[in-house]
Amino acid sequence: MKPIAILGSTGSVGVTTLDIVARFSDRFRVVAMAAGRNLDLLVAQVRRFRPELVSVASAELAAQLAERLQPDRVAIVHGMDGAIAVATHPEARLVVSALVGAQGLRPTLAAIAAGKNIAFANKEVLVVAGELVIRAVRAHGVKLLPVDSEHNAIFQCLEGRDRATLKRVVLTASGGPFRELKLEQLADVTVADALRHPTWQMGSKITIDSATLMNKGLEVIEARWLFDLDRAQIAVVIHPQSVIHSMVELIDGSVIAEMAIPDMAIPVAYALAFPDRLPLHHLPPLSLIERGRLTFEEPDLTRFPCLRLAYEALVAGGMMPACLNAANEELVAAFLAGHVRFIDVPRHIESVMERFNNRTAANLEDLLEADGWARAAAREAAGLDPIAATALL
Repeated sequence: MKPIAILGSTGSVGVTTLDIVARFSDRFRVVAMAAGRNLDLLVAQVRRFRPELVSVASAELAAQLAERLQPDRVAIVHGMDGAIAVATHPEARLVVSALVGAQGLRPTLAAIAAGKNIAFANKEVLVVAGELVIRAVRAHGVKLLPVDSEHNAIFQCLEGRDRATLKRVVLTASGGPFRELKLEQLADVTVADALRHPTWQMGSKITIDSATLMNKGLEVIEARWLFDLDRAQIAVVIHPQSVIHSMVELIDGSVIAEMAIPDMAIPVAYALAFPDRLPLHHLPPLSLIERGRLTFEEPDLTRFPCLRLAYEALVAGGMMPACLNAANEELVAAFLAGHVRFIDVPRHIESVMERFNNRTAANLEDLLEADGWARAAAREAAGLDPIAATALL
């Protein structure tokens, strides 16, 4: 039985992970979990899965959780130290890294340093500190098992193949809910509009990123580090049906694709059980006859400049990807709160990147400093108090 720890148990990936654990309780056991502020769901999860250690966002929430779990024997911690304690739980053999945004950086690095294999669902960690993370992975001899459907697809297509035969990877994108809108119509997009994703059920932050195509841009940078690729080896195509989750092109012209219904249970299960596969009989099979036509389009970088900005950050290197990510996180939060328009998100990100004094990061502290600067600059661009920027602890 494989003991696992989950960073982000109440998020969409965490919930899916626990569903797989429940279905295969003879194979997996949850020893620790970290969540944020959703106490109702967390209480239900703790009572069902009986972890030894649980972390929440704050001391106040920890006190509330302790009061609600009085009959249950579980250690409760909080904050960044609590998340790190979950990530380094001595019994865990696999850590599911599924915290939202760059807040997963320190716990993931701590898990790697503790020799844990990582089921990796937090692309922002590699966007902010890809070189640092990959260096740590190699130094400690652990595995990074991608959970994002696109990178999991590439991982499956490359498994057992000589990497010298790889020409490029092709990440697919649904195109989000505004793929067919005219440029001028984007000015009237509401938060409710942006949260209606056509094919996937996800958290609010990643759903907005999907609508702007920033999610695909972040995945481009993630792919660079996961698979040791350069800019020319990473392409993006719009595939609205979300049946092909990504493809690899080999040097002889062969293209190999991973196809499945759009359900995160498949990549989560593959990462949890690797190198085995689990029988997911509860999912409907993929029927290409019922799906009908599969279509592909070039991304429109004029209507969706976030993808262009991500490619530019990748080419610039240094700490520019960290700047991009921090600015995006703050501006997505501002959009969700009604402070900026949908079209303002990429516009303000670009202005922050233009002002950023890019350089190579010598250490984690340099990256954290860049992150803090970009958050404050993004809030200032949005007309908000820059001092209130969310710190990357």
